[in-house]
Amino acid sequence: MPICPSCREENPDNARFCLGCGSPLVEAPPPQETRKVVTIVFSDLKGSTSLGESLDSEALREVLSRYFDDMSAVLERHGGVVEKFIGDAIMAVFGLPTVHEDDALRAVRAAAEMRVALARLNDELHERWGVRLTNRTGVNTGEVVAGDPTGGQRLVTGDTVNVAARLEQAAPELEVLIGEPTFRLVRDAVEVEEVEPLELKGKAERVPAYRLLAVHADPWAAGRPRRPLVGRAEELARLRDAFEDAVAARAARLVAVLGEAGMGKSRLVEEFIHDTEQSARVLRGRCLPYGRGITFWPLIEILRAAAGVRDDDTPTEARAKLEACAGDADVARRLASLSGLSDELFSLDELFWATRKLCETLAADHPLVLVVEDVHWA
Repeated sequence: MPICPSCREENPDNARFCLGCGSPLVEAPPPQETRKVVTIVFSDLKGSTSLGESLDSEALREVLSRYFDDMSAVLERHGGVVEKFIGDAIMAVFGLPTVHEDDALRAVRAAAEMRVALARLNDELHERWGVRLTNRTGVNTGEVVAGDPTGGQRLVTGDTVNVAARLEQAAPELEVLIGEPTFRLVRDAVEVEEVEPLELKGKAERVPAYRLLAVHADPWAAGRPRRPLVGRAEELARLRDAFEDAVAARAARLVAVLGEAGMGKSRLVEEFIHDTEQSARVLRGRCLPYGRGITFWPLIEILRAAAGVRDDDTPTEARAKLEACAGDADVARRLASLSGLSDELFSLDELFWATRKLCETLAADHPLVLVVEDVHWA
């Protein structure tokens, strides 16, 4: 007669759940450990001990709580899981429990954004308490042994974790060091400076590392070398025919390139753009795989590229560039609203109208090609 492990109630032999408390009577299989390739972000505060000399205990607790909350928010926004806090250090894992194809890039973007978030936080901390925090970060990718998330185990162990921690310890203040495996995965999207191979504790050989300088907002800015296109002559011909048909008819044509991941869709589009950018203006946008407020992100990227808006432009400068590009103040007002450059609110119909008017203006003298990549079809 089965006895419930939770309430010790006796149950009939054919019972699957306890008649007293409803708990399963069949013991769940033990949590399984697995090997996975993940990216680890290790970030540590420097000089936090000296803060205790200038702040009382309550103020120190509030300062550190604000720091950990802000850094954790950045990591989680990019899809990372904060594994644990170790003293003044934060360890986050990208690739658990869900694996994404761009986990390494997410981790590097998060590390870069953590510097921005810390600078913003420091302004507030200095104004209120007269203190500023500094941290250093290491990022590394590799295979780890991971616990079973269904059993509440997310702890990861392995050399990858150790190297990430050592990279953090070797990083200068307010800098990010990334390991060789991570760099290989993100090299087309970042600017780095190679540092002297590091002698890390516990490693028999020196470890290559790179200091992160910037992460490209535009994934095509890195200028990857072109490679010969093989076996896509028919598909490329269809794209060229659609372009020539649109030019001849002076009308829009929509072409969707569909296929499984890794089939070469992006490479095909690259070849088509290379062929047409001499005779047409090409503007590109992409659908982000994660984040908030990204519904119109491809269109926003296209608008910024068309108007020549830079990241360091003020909202006033950006709106002026939009108006000069659109040639119409009413169109520019709606495009500024869509881009988050103004607080004015317009209906979707008005935003779409403004977008069409801008496209008509841009295509008045030269053919216009709009490319939206990474679209996820429902």
